[in-house]
Amino acid sequence: MNYSDLKLLVDYHYWARDRVLSAVDSLPADQFTRDMGNSFKSIRDTLAHTFGAESIWCSRWRGESPTSFISAETFPDAASIRKAWQENESKVRGVLEQFGESGIERVIEYKAIDGKAFSSVFWHMLQHVVNHASYHRGQVTTMLRQLGAAPPKSMDMITFQRERGL
Repeated sequence: MNYSDLKLLVDYHYWARDRVLSAVDSLPADQFTRDMGNSFKSIRDTLAHTFGAESIWCSRWRGESPTSFISAETFPDAASIRKAWQENESKVRGVLEQFGESGIERVIEYKAIDGKAFSSVFWHMLQHVVNHASYHRGQVTTMLRQLGAAPPKSMDMITFQRERGL
């Protein structure tokens, strides 16, 4: 993995995030928060978890070790998650830019939420964030279908690359 690959991966990640958020924008509140019996009970809770995990990883890259997730109740609607996530996007992109080509192999020491110490290579961590989000976007897509709502437009990486002319 090189710096250019990571930048492309981050671009893909936020492109796909925006597609899933656009799909949930028009959901009524009762559908957004409905318990669907998923690993995170609702669409809101799944998106809040995905955003929250990314926020925690970004904090770790910046030398912090958060001890809890953001509560899903913080987000009454998709717009509130979108706003927080866009703010975090700036931070993620800032860290990547700050680390630069020579910093992507940097080993970062951090503590997990339970206090256990770990160390990981930055690009492994960033790749994990994107993969983790892909998994949960799939869950949101399934929940939208279960509600009878339209799923997001294709979030496949090849679609992203075709649309960008890559």
